[in-house]
Amino acid sequence: MSDPTSSAPAPQLRRLDATAADFETRYAELFDRISEENAAIDARVADMLEDVRRRGDAAVLEYTRRFDRVEAASMAALEIGQRELQDALEAIPAEQREALQAAAERVRSYHERQREHMGGSWEYHDADGTLLGQKITPLDRVGIYVPGGKAAYPSSVLMNAIPAHVAGVPEIVMVVPTPDGERNPLVLAAAAVAGVSRAFAIGGAQAVGALAFGTASVPKVDKITGPGNAYVAAAKRRVFGVCGIDMIAGPSEILVIADGSTPADWVAMDLFSQAEHDELAQSILLCPDPAYIEQVGRAMQRLLPGMSRRAIIEASLRGRGAFIRVRDLEQACELADRIAPEHLELATREPRVLADRLRHAGAVFLGAYTSESLGDYCAGPNHVLPTSGTARFSSALGVYDFVKRTSLIQVSRRGAVHLGRIASVLGHGERLQAHATAAEMRLNDLDPEAG
Repeated sequence: MSDPTSSAPAPQLRRLDATAADFETRYAELFDRISEENAAIDARVADMLEDVRRRGDAAVLEYTRRFDRVEAASMAALEIGQRELQDALEAIPAEQREALQAAAERVRSYHERQREHMGGSWEYHDADGTLLGQKITPLDRVGIYVPGGKAAYPSSVLMNAIPAHVAGVPEIVMVVPTPDGERNPLVLAAAAVAGVSRAFAIGGAQAVGALAFGTASVPKVDKITGPGNAYVAAAKRRVFGVCGIDMIAGPSEILVIADGSTPADWVAMDLFSQAEHDELAQSILLCPDPAYIEQVGRAMQRLLPGMSRRAIIEASLRGRGAFIRVRDLEQACELADRIAPEHLELATREPRVLADRLRHAGAVFLGAYTSESLGDYCAGPNHVLPTSGTARFSSALGVYDFVKRTSLIQVSRRGAVHLGRIASVLGHGERLQAHATAAEMRLNDLDPEAG
């Protein structure tokens, strides 16, 4: 494999050795999770949400004026109509329109398959004739938050709206910040492709509050999905219970396990692909080969000057990036499961072997040709993924996030006798007399031989 050399030093990433005596200490420093519980932000968000709850549209307009520098006399000026969405779709270059539509079709196809394997409503009768089951129904209305600060994310529109559509949600409300009033045509076009019902040019905690509480102009939703900044994350956390949320998203992450078989330039660029999101993003390489680690470092040094978001990449790599030398690929898998990354790339000769060993990741990208960026845009699976180690207990956004499961119970006359005795004993055991008596009334009133 060619080794692009350079006399310039590699980017200043942390260098850790998993076999060293001080590894656990240095590892703990690297994965000291950034707290989302910033007290100042949380207090400010609490005030904003209460203001939106009380004053509705007026508060949203005020915060939009203050934070996005958009003057609007009414919310009508901030609503993005279907005609504007369709006009944007027709006006963007044909290449972009075709790419959006192709990505949307792949995302839709994947989530339709997901719905098929998720299972539908079901029911059965037990031995005494009691009917038991589960009813699956879509949510009535969902809100999707599309980030719009440092970059525009049409892909996030597709990833949030399409699985909601596949689930059968009849109304999808999009909010997207438009700093200085600039409405990104690709985002609007994506909303047209994805079938967004209504869209508003608002963002931040005020948009989350408007969706959660409802205003005169913004309809109240049952669930809010989509990532945002620290203010959006704090707002979603606070409105949970008023409505549902998908997850609390932290900075983006990529972890690459490499065995030296993938071109170093490819791995370097994959690490850049997450670092360019945000100064707090995290890019990490695990590899047993120190010479290959150096190749990747030199490739990063050579490629970095050509990056349009170089300053963000450098800050991310310097603050939270790392090269970690591991004993072998087995130890790499052990560390990966501890980290539970959002994106996990297996840049190895036999990625399926490693994938079978791994348990915790938002999404796994197998093999040298599977760049994480393909998953972000058009592979099909959802790119809204658990971050900050929450992949240990959370999953990618999917069709299942836009439906709810309702239990069905119809007790037969015979079942009321059998189950009533059990409920009576347990009700009295819990000192809940009304519970026990409600069961006993039916038990006493029925002929046990009745059908």
